Amino acid sequence: MWFWLAIAALLCWSGSDLFSKIGCRDGKDKYSHLKMVMAVGVVMGLHACYEVFVNGVEINFHILATYLPVSLLYILSMAMGYLGLRYIELSISSPICNASGALVAITAILTMGESYPPAVLIAIGLVCLGVIGLGAIGVGIATAGSQYVAAGLTLLYMSKTKTSLRLAGFKVYRQKLMRMITIGLPAGLQGCMFSLSNVIIQSAVNAYPTVTIAGNTAAGNLEGFVYTAMNSVYQAAVTFVGQNVGAGKFERIKKISFQCAGMVLVIGLTLSGIRVFYGDKLLLIYASGENRDLIVQAGVQRLQIIAATYFLCGLMDVGCGILRGMGKAVQPMIVSLLGSCVFRIIWVFTVCPLFPGQIMALYISYPISWIVTLTLQMIFSPFFFGPITNGRTV
Repeated sequence: MWFWLAIAALLCWSGSDLFSKIGCRDGKDKYSHLKMVMAVGVVMGLHACYEVFVNGVEINFHILATYLPVSLLYILSMAMGYLGLRYIELSISSPICNASGALVAITAILTMGESYPPAVLIAIGLVCLGVIGLGAIGVGIATAGSQYVAAGLTLLYMSKTKTSLRLAGFKVYRQKLMRMITIGLPAGLQGCMFSLSNVIIQSAVNAYPTVTIAGNTAAGNLEGFVYTAMNSVYQAAVTFVGQNVGAGKFERIKKISFQCAGMVLVIGLTLSGIRVFYGDKLLLIYASGENRDLIVQAGVQRLQIIAATYFLCGLMDVGCGILRGMGKAVQPMIVSLLGSCVFRIIWVFTVCPLFPGQIMALYISYPISWIVTLTLQMIFSPFFFGPITNGRTV
């Protein structure tokens, strides 16, 4: 019986994917993916009303507060999934979304002590053997291999499209190459300087007890998820501002800037709020051993300062991306280096020694540096937006 139920579920799920693709691919309706989210939300809402008012399922404020992050993440993932169906093939989008099931199983085993039948464990083991079995080397091989495969598939796809990629007659245009270096080299130097400042800050963190170091590392890993989400808005700002500058649509620049700032603000506040309110539970994923509670406590200290203000980092990156999209690479590099890197290095060697043993004195340098950088960006922005609003290139 289970076999036929599995076949029925497979057909229903594939039918859902098919109709989702049909509903989201209308290029003339830019809100088609949101309409799909609303349609699914209406059905789910009706089912929830049936469970509460007919079947008598208990609902109260505590339950709502507990499941609110789950609901927000599910709605966000559903909206992103339907949005992805507008631009990529169903055969690519569906496996990406369905891979979350394997991730949940692994996470449940590691953090919640869940047990699964031997057949399920064998299936999970076969998937993870190449990476987990080889340890750090396996992770490196898998990461590098996936990048090579992605690059190869991208070139293959580009060679098959209407705007086909042809390697014949390939040559380097000096003027364009210099333009790329002019924009890309400052960004690379900025990344190197950020790495240098992080090394100095990490050396300062290493002076604290082992428990504090472990908590700092665990909290930093949680920040990586939020940074990835906010960095996508930074990439969008660079892309869309650059496209409109190149197309001469200067009147769109301010609108794009405000929209990107608004998006990164919402993403930063939402995800940071989840980390602040549920940080002690999320840190348990990384903490273990007899000092588990102390590690969580040390991690919560970092989250209270950095996570609560992490949206400022997103706003800073978006501001830098907007300037880069305008073709200005040196200016945002100088602003970021002075406001973040140089400021933090000076803070470590001047302020932190005044508060020995108090790592909060180190953490507070992050939001202050973000505020300093944002302030410098706002001071210099009129010099770039002025020519843009007058229809002149910068």
